[in-house]
Amino acid sequence: MKKCHQKSELTFAILWIVAYVVLFSLADGLSEATGIPKLYTMFVSLVMAAVLLGFICKNGLKTYYGLCKIKGSGKSYLYFLPLILISTCNLWNGIALPENLLQMLPSAVVLAMAGLLEELIFRGLLFKAMCRDNEKAAIIVGSLTFGMGHIVNLLSGAPLLDTLLQIAYATAIGYLFIVIFLKSGSIVPCIIAHCVINGMSVFGRETGRTAAILTALVLMVVPIGYALWLRKNGRESA
Repeated sequence: MKKCHQKSELTFAILWIVAYVVLFSLADGLSEATGIPKLYTMFVSLVMAAVLLGFICKNGLKTYYGLCKIKGSGKSYLYFLPLILISTCNLWNGIALPENLLQMLPSAVVLAMAGLLEELIFRGLLFKAMCRDNEKAAIIVGSLTFGMGHIVNLLSGAPLLDTLLQIAYATAIGYLFIVIFLKSGSIVPCIIAHCVINGMSVFGRETGRTAAILTALVLMVVPIGYALWLRKNGRESA
């Protein structure tokens, strides 16, 4: 892995994206056969996270990829209150505990690990590789690819409207996460928020169309507003 990374960071990032998509898809299929959703995917996600984190730490890349403390004080980021608000989005319409909490554990773990891996791969590996050539292009591509990546939910039977709304607000959130990384020099707040958002989706109550649209609007306005505020008031750190 080290030689591949040294030769081309972009190729290294793309290989991780491919591995993430393929291995998760295969593991999902095997898990369905057991009757316990995400069972094998849980182990795949834990192994992938351990391997990538181990590589980053072993090669002294923690600061480079933002696995470090934020620059400045919490006050300069409004104590991340808008980010905390976004993190609770799946519980805005109430909590619905699954009948079998133990059976839902693999799904919750996978969703949380997916948040960690997606931040490390997309906001870390891919974004830093693209920044070498053009930072503005990296911001645009990073935001759009994160949003468009959710189109795969259509393959699992998700409604078209819900998927389109998710693409829209995921793009906004992706843009915010990139700005936070740029301004704070740390990807840790993004990892925490992403893991919480994903993990809490298991316990969120299903909503009607109106509530879904309103939620999506908030999840677009708040991240974009907060990102613009950070870009105006913060200073580049990454």
